[in-house]
Amino acid sequence: MIGPDLHFRWMFAENAFRPIRSAGRGLLRVCLPQVGVELPVRQIMRQRVRSKRRSSASASPIPPSRRWSAPLLIALGLFVGFPSVSAHADLATFLSGINRGGERWRMHMTTSPAGSLHEAEMVFNDPITTAAIGDGAGMTLPDGGKVSLASADKQSDPRTDEERVNRREKKGRIVTVAPVTPPKDFSAGSILQRTSGLTIPLFDTQERMVFARPKIRGQEIEIATAFYKKLAPKRDEAMSPMIASLVTNQRADILATAYAPAAPDYARESPFDSILKDDAAAGRFIPDISPEDHAWAANPLPADAFSEAEQKCLTAGIYFESRGESAKGQAAVAQVILNRVRNPTYPGSICGVVYQNKALYNRCQFSFACDRIPDIVWSPSHWQTAKEIALAVTAGKIWLPEVGSATHYHATYVRPDWGPTMKRLTQIGKHIFYRTYGGGWS
Repeated sequence: MIGPDLHFRWMFAENAFRPIRSAGRGLLRVCLPQVGVELPVRQIMRQRVRSKRRSSASASPIPPSRRWSAPLLIALGLFVGFPSVSAHADLATFLSGINRGGERWRMHMTTSPAGSLHEAEMVFNDPITTAAIGDGAGMTLPDGGKVSLASADKQSDPRTDEERVNRREKKGRIVTVAPVTPPKDFSAGSILQRTSGLTIPLFDTQERMVFARPKIRGQEIEIATAFYKKLAPKRDEAMSPMIASLVTNQRADILATAYAPAAPDYARESPFDSILKDDAAAGRFIPDISPEDHAWAANPLPADAFSEAEQKCLTAGIYFESRGESAKGQAAVAQVILNRVRNPTYPGSICGVVYQNKALYNRCQFSFACDRIPDIVWSPSHWQTAKEIALAVTAGKIWLPEVGSATHYHATYVRPDWGPTMKRLTQIGKHIFYRTYGGGWS
């Protein structure tokens, strides 16, 4: 406030008064640019009050319609936001199952602890022992309908069956049941009362059933063979007669498509084998090894052993190692190569076994692969024979038991250092075959 005893100096700059310093008593000095005017304080205050009244009077008054527009908009928003009566949104009544409309106004919201979660549950009469809902529990739907609630775990009725079951509307049976006497030999008493069973049974002299002597007795086999005629085994047309004489297994590996028959040969297998198939090896050739052979010899060959590249490597090994031998001698060499493929100690492919250590001069597994002599096929007929033997041994058509699981051989005109360290098996032609004692490399 500006008292009568206070004196200020006001400076008018940019349409505003501001005090500069105190002036004479009872006067207010107003300084205009380069002009100083001293006026009494009361006169200046009166002029300021009059100017405020004039400005407020000059403003246009608010019409009555605008004064009620804001409350009406707020009321309309509340009406749209709350379509139902707020007093009926009583969760406590819904959960308790008691329709007490007079206590809905007491419900209010409370502050929940930070981070807590609350799940709405029904209020039970005995939530600890029986978890049962009281009689008359229910809830009112928004449309005014009422739904009653029943407990999922119903209590057992303490009444007896005679009291609980209503038999007032029941009547007698429609169909009468006639009493049936028990069988003649039936007795529900003690077994000691049946003295008739302790005596020797009496046989009936009348024959009730007999077996007649068949008229074809002794001719059963002859009649059975009439329906299953034993034919002579068919010669495999895919093999030459020289190789066919070495065949020891009529069922080739399922992956050897060259030996797949167009139709089943019932001279070697039963007609029921086409339907009742029970092959644990799933058609793969598993060599029939002896107890002296190593267990790895029963492993099937890899699937790519029948590929063209693998068969070419096996044919080359047979041709360059034993083309001068008989068909059996060539099959024995092929069996040694495939035994190394089955052996986990050696490479797992035919080409890997045949050309193992081929970069070492005269130190490889098969001499033709590292003797630095060009491998040229000068005899196409011997190459074709070696090719047929390679496929037959790979498919399992030929398996020589005397060779078994042998992995080494040498010519009769050489004496290798490893010969005395292995088990000598047999000699076929000019090759002597050996089997290792441990089943590994040596």
